[in-house]
Amino acid sequence: MTQSIAQKIQRDIETHPVVLFMKGDADFPQCGFSARVVQILQHLGVSFEAHNVLADQDLRQGIKDFSNWPTIPQLYIAGEFIGGCDIVMEMYQSGELQKLLQEKNIPFTESVA
Repeated sequence: MTQSIAQKIQRDIETHPVVLFMKGDADFPQCGFSARVVQILQHLGVSFEAHNVLADQDLRQGIKDFSNWPTIPQLYIAGEFIGGCDIVMEMYQSGELQKLLQEKNIPFTESVA
């Protein structure tokens, strides 16, 4: 992993309260797992920064090396690596994700389905 990619990732997760490294973008996810995480964040009304790893091969490998996590998507909240789709889904369903957002003072509006 080049130092510049690691620095860019570090800067992004320090600058933005919620960052999602995903396949595709928030408007057009390119895989089901990325789409699921986007749906959860949008359902909660969380503002997030999305990075399309398919558009940048260095970033695609760089984020895996940075987090030491082999799969995409990867969610960061308040600079902390949260996990991939399964972890985010479990946290959302148990209410842990909402609690974490609250603890980190990240605004969200739990929409009622």
